Amino acid sequence: MKTSVNFPRVVLAAIAAVIVVVGAMFYYGLIPTGQSYRPANSIMVLAPYRYNGTWVFDDPAVGLVREPFVGGAPEMIDELVAGVPDAEAGFRLTFSATEFPGYQKKLVWLRGGQQGNWYRLEGTEQECWLCPALFKYYRQAPKKFYVRADPKE
Repeated sequence: MKTSVNFPRVVLAAIAAVIVVVGAMFYYGLIPTGQSYRPANSIMVLAPYRYNGTWVFDDPAVGLVREPFVGGAPEMIDELVAGVPDAEAGFRLTFSATEFPGYQKKLVWLRGGQQGNWYRLEGTEQECWLCPALFKYYRQAPKKFYVRADPKE
């Protein structure tokens, strides 16, 4: 008895299998999308430092090197690190979209604009602009940020 292969069914099954595998790889972050980010419920840590007169940070995990803080953020950082020894050589900046024990300052979302988002330091009139690098960490701009500065150990 001769068995015939139904090529259209085989091709269709192969395409379906590829779609399932690629979908699973995308879901688990195994395929780079150019918009990699970390989960929004995480507490994250960066190590900003002074470079050419402004605060910058590196995060090779999301492809950022000497990413500058601009638009009011350097002044807020200056205030945040006032009691941190040798902060200009680097300090630990802990931040989260959710409240965490020991946070020092809270930033509240004001508005989007110029491909970034504006935040106000709670209890003040100080505002800062967070650039599109924010989306390396969050899918959407958080309505609040909680931050803390500590010496780099």
